[in-house]
Amino acid sequence: MDRYERFYRGLHEAVSAINSSLDPATVLEKIVEQTAKAMDAKGCTLRLLDKSGKKLRAGATYGLSRNYLRKGPVEVVKSEVDREALSGGGVVCIADACADPRFQYPEAAREEGIRAVAVAPLNVDGKAIGVLRVYAGDVREFDAAEKEFLQSIADLSAIAIENARLHQALKTDYEMLTAYEYRIFED
Repeated sequence: MDRYERFYRGLHEAVSAINSSLDPATVLEKIVEQTAKAMDAKGCTLRLLDKSGKKLRAGATYGLSRNYLRKGPVEVVKSEVDREALSGGGVVCIADACADPRFQYPEAAREEGIRAVAVAPLNVDGKAIGVLRVYAGDVREFDAAEKEFLQSIADLSAIAIENARLHQALKTDYEMLTAYEYRIFED
């Protein structure tokens, strides 16, 4: 299967996951899995900014060990590659994470067998909410088609996250309204 067919299948699977479930965890897990497979990568993570906007918390992961995921917090101020992507830099790539100072944990990457990294911002209404990262096991320059695919998946992921948030807010509002109406009619 050539890479464009992998991209198409990955995109199709991601869209199918978004349309088939209201559970954000299920959707995001499927997205990171399909992204890694489509890009022939070792792994993929989707990280969301915490409320302070200073740290990126894992939202979904695929293909990476627990040991690597527990390497320490991803702090935006210490991770230049994430900071660049979050500030509107588009997809940011590192051909060799073990030798590039923009990557926060080069030693952990080496131990995990990670060499190349591509990072795409997740944006909702023009505001960055997180990043989608792809990890390759070899030194690699990501080409324009791969960057475009990754940004497309990141955009879909941001839409899925926002839809999940809106669904949860609507559900909470409905439950509160129902409880209020029940209380009025019972009194």
